[in-house]
Amino acid sequence: ASLTLAGLFVVGNLFDITTSLQLLELARPSHPLLSELLHKAPATYHHTVMVANLAEQAAERIGANPLLTRVGAFYHDVGKIVRPHFFSENQMDGVNIHDRLDPYTSAEILISHVTDGLELAKKYRLPSRVRAFIPEHHGTMRVSFMYQKALQEAGGDPSKVDETRFRYPGPKPQSKETAILMLADGCESAVRAARPTSVEEIERIVRKIVEARLADGQLDECDLTLRELKQVAQSFVETLRGVYHPRVKYPEPEER
Repeated sequence: ASLTLAGLFVVGNLFDITTSLQLLELARPSHPLLSELLHKAPATYHHTVMVANLAEQAAERIGANPLLTRVGAFYHDVGKIVRPHFFSENQMDGVNIHDRLDPYTSAEILISHVTDGLELAKKYRLPSRVRAFIPEHHGTMRVSFMYQKALQEAGGDPSKVDETRFRYPGPKPQSKETAILMLADGCESAVRAARPTSVEEIERIVRKIVEARLADGQLDECDLTLRELKQVAQSFVETLRGVYHPRVKYPEPEER
């Protein structure tokens, strides 16, 4: 049996076939790349775990590959290891480095976590189906905040802003699994930032993210159906409700 497992592992690596055994190995927190992410960008690591839980549940809901989705989520942001403090979740001291940079430079740095991630994925020999989550989770989306900053500096004139420099290189999601991750990534970040006080607010945030990705054409190249999108969104709401539900504020104990 051990020889068979070893053979499957070797064949998977040799022919770039992603096996369940490979995925289980990659899902181990002790994997060197995940350990590096935890130590160099702990807040990003926490985000990836939350997104993995969110995406895995949604993938299972629609009959996609939940294990592949979970593992892809673990590695989708590994590129942030290179410049962790340029990403908001890792700016613990309240200082935003981007305040000192022009929007074009900021956008270039933020977008570079995709190419940096692909380099790390190649270094650690991640299988292609896992690597795909790195560029596809952003697709060709725009770094909106930096674009708006550039637009403001240009006096609101879009013709004076090179919009292409604020777009991720893509490709757009090519599978249900990477599309789910794109949506989970956006929903988790938005809900965490908003700190919703009701389920209805979570539903509004999730709906807004899904509609925005659809309107931007980010889901045009995957085979997610509208029915499946609805199921994915519902799964997100259920999972996020369990994580970010309003806490009961108990009275302070009286001093005696």
